[in-house]
Amino acid sequence: MSTAVVELDAIRKTYRGGSLEFEALRGIDIRIDQGEYVAVIGPSGSGKSTLMNILGCLDIPTEGTYHLGGEDVSTMSEAQLAHVRNRRIGFVFQQFHLLTSLPAWRNVELPLIYAGTGRAERRSRAVRALERVGLGDRIDHRPGELSGGQQQRVAVARALVTEPDMILADEPTGNLDSASTDAVLGLLDELHRAGRTIVLITHEHEVAARAERNLVIRDGQITADTLVASGGAAV
Repeated sequence: MSTAVVELDAIRKTYRGGSLEFEALRGIDIRIDQGEYVAVIGPSGSGKSTLMNILGCLDIPTEGTYHLGGEDVSTMSEAQLAHVRNRRIGFVFQQFHLLTSLPAWRNVELPLIYAGTGRAERRSRAVRALERVGLGDRIDHRPGELSGGQQQRVAVARALVTEPDMILADEPTGNLDSASTDAVLGLLDELHRAGRTIVLITHEHEVAARAERNLVIRDGQITADTLVASGGAAV
């Protein structure tokens, strides 16, 4: 039986300001098993950003429960959530969020610094992560010396370096040209084939088609959950 990495049960998220109230998520139920590659797709205002924030433990639900790797994270304190974000979730964002003054390997080691890993082990693991994304010959290059696609590969290496339960990629190709987009999506394909659990947030159907499963979100609800055949056809 497959092991669930993500289990969302009856998740609701309501934002309140004065007398105004907006329900961004309205009863979300999702299970994502270990090794799955899932794309969450929806237009602007659909609730996908709110869902991403909850999946990434950047926000907590108003109602419902969220189990990550079997552990209930929906009621954790901010300190506990920070620990989960650092150790168990690898983030890849549209903006690369690299420190321009540091070489690639120093950017990749940052999560390990926060985790208290020793200096020698940090460098070793950072270099290995860069080698895994095809940048073993760029470890000492600063972001300004790398192309956009290479910078995003550094970000993917940083997401991998803690060996997280899940890679959470939020519009990871939004700032890339078509060639760099293909390269980064190819890397996610490789990680999936190697057994990584990947959740990709996107508004682009062509990008979502690279995943093996698509969850469509609209008006704060999952309206479709489909498998994707090779070549991008839903089944």
